Parts: sequence; structure tokens; C-alpha cells
Amino acid sequence: MNPYALPNGNVLISFSGGRTSGYMLHQILAAHDFKLPDRCCVAFCNTGREHNATLDFVRDCADNWACNIEWLEYDRVDNKVAVRVTNWRGASRHGEPFDKYLAGNMLPNVFRRACTQELKVKTIKRHLVKQGWKRWNNTIGIRNDEKRRIKASKDKRWNNWFPLFDAGVTKRTVIDFWQTQSFDLQIKPGAGNCVGCFLKSEATLAAMWREEPEHMAWWAKWEKQKGRRFNDARGYAELGDFVSRQGDWIFDDEEYLCQQNEGECTG
Repeated sequence: MNPYALPNGNVLISFSGGRTSGYMLHQILAAHDFKLPDRCCVAFCNTGREHNATLDFVRDCADNWACNIEWLEYDRVDNKVAVRVTNWRGASRHGEPFDKYLAGNMLPNVFRRACTQELKVKTIKRHLVKQGWKRWNNTIGIRNDEKRRIKASKDKRWNNWFPLFDAGVTKRTVIDFWQTQSFDLQIKPGAGNCVGCFLKSEATLAAMWREEPEHMAWWAKWEKQKGRRFNDARGYAELGDFVSRQGDWIFDDEEYLCQQNEGECTG
């Protein structure tokens, strides 16, 4: 049996905007002659903190594979949680969805990843329920070399489906695939889709202060406004100040490149 054959019933393909997730989407499309049935929804959630290259990559996947990808964003309308349906052109690029969430909530942290739950998981759920879906299969791009991340669904509305794990896909499989394609995700190793994510190593965040200071200033702004930190071990403003005072000597290319093994924040 083809491990990428859609299970019965409604199927959600959660597309994180990363290479592994993109490979999974391609394989599912190929297994169905690049024509997915109406009972299948491919969704990408944009928090407004995604790297611009991630947004371009999602657009390129849709264009190259003739696949409809629904762009969703957390929103608030009349002081109530809502979902904004958009596209590449109209996607938020300055943290607007994240801003709307943080305005009335605590900062997420390493123990409470509310950003993933509220801005991604629950945003997709609200969208599908509004479309009339009552139950569905949730397709997640976890590879066979990431067994520790396999978890059963805690929500009664969906069951998790892991086609990459079932197909024996590894990181090497994904790398080899993208080396043969006409387009790829244009992000430096270790940077990840969410620019400045508090789950990244201090070395990676320090490098980002040099490469993407406007993105990093956003995280520092919210820490100052809330009087708290995303990560108790470090503050964004303090790290940025350290980077500005120390100059380029703290950036060791080998150390920076080794961060390419960090996992994606897929949500």
C-alpha cells in the first residue's frame, strides 16, 4: 500500500513551510496525480514572524505543483478570536497576528508554547470547523528519524497521520529530494522558519541579531512591554546589546553552521 495514499474521510495537510513539510506535500500530491479531492485541505498558518523566504517557499510549492494552499492567520474581530484567510501577497510580515494574540495574553515560553497552539493548531481548527468539518485526519510531517516526536492526538476531532514516518523517510531523503528540484527554501542553516524563535540556541539568536535585527527587536519590544522573558535564561535586549558591543568576533562560522541540525518549529 502506498504510504502517501490519503486515509478515509477528511484530511488536513498541515504545511509548516519547511523542507520536510514541503517534501511530504509533494509525495502526497504525486500519489494522487497532483489532484487532491475536495475532502483534503492543505493549510499554512502565518504568525507574521515567518521568514520572508518561508512565505516565498509556500508560494513556490503551490505554483510549481498546481496545489491550492490555504493561508490562515490568527485574528481578532470585535474583540473575539477569528481567522483571517489571506495569500502570499496579503500575508502579514511584521508580526501582526502574533501582536494581536500577545496584546491580551502572557508571553509563550519553552514550557508553554502557546504561540504554536493558538496561532497555528487552533487557528486551523477554527477554520475547518467553520467549513463544516466535524472530524478529520491531521497529516504531520514527522520523519522516521524523529520517532520521539510521534504523539497521538489529544483532540477528539482528529487523528494524527504520519506518512513520512510510515514511509521510512529520513533527513537525508529530504535533502536529496530538494537538491533535484528547480526551487528550494532560501533560508540559512539554523535560521528556521520563525525568525528569532525563543526555542533556538543562544548562538543562533546572536547570529540573527546581526543578520535580522528588525525581527529580533520585535521580540525585545514585547519582553519590555510585558516585563517578562520568553526564555528565563536570557533576554532579547540583553543579547542584542552583547552582540553590538562584541562585534563580529563572537560569530564562528563552524558553530553557526552546526545549528542546521536544529528541528523546525512546525507547530
